[in-house]
Amino acid sequence: VVEEEEEEEDDDNICASLSPPTYEDGIFAWIKYIILLPIVLVLALTVPDVRRPGLARWCYISFIISILWIGVFSFFMVSWAEVIGNTIGIPPVVMGLTLLAAGTSVPDLLSSVIVARMGEGDMALSSSIGSNIFDIMVGLPVPWIVFTAIPSKPSTVVIGSENVWISILTLLGMLVFIIIVIHCQGWK
Repeated sequence: VVEEEEEEEDDDNICASLSPPTYEDGIFAWIKYIILLPIVLVLALTVPDVRRPGLARWCYISFIISILWIGVFSFFMVSWAEVIGNTIGIPPVVMGLTLLAAGTSVPDLLSSVIVARMGEGDMALSSSIGSNIFDIMVGLPVPWIVFTAIPSKPSTVVIGSENVWISILTLLGMLVFIIIVIHCQGWK
């Protein structure tokens, strides 16, 4: 009897993110559900849920698949932002530096605020620093390395913006500054 309840609970965990809202939740819950259903469905079917018993050993595969999905979503996000910017008449550089930068920073900000409110300020700071380090050490060089490794492509990466190096150096300088400040505070 206990094993049957655990199996039913596992089924509830799998389908919980796919279940529709109730009629009492209102129209906005239904609109959100309809808009997010394709993304949630794809993620639920392709990324192993390591919170379920027996799937913890799949955590690295789940991480890699998640990073691949972030890359796919980012590709479409940039393409659609470029189309919207061209339609409205906003230059791609402005779209990238404002809309896309804000769109990628807001989730980091919200997660840091939530963790800080839980009393885990060190985790909030680690999240903000870690995401920037990930961007500099993985987000930029890995696609460039893959691009240059393809034999039919040129051996150099042409950057479409003259000011990208200023942005990279500013981000790197901010990281160095934060690490120096934390060090001067005795790593507290």
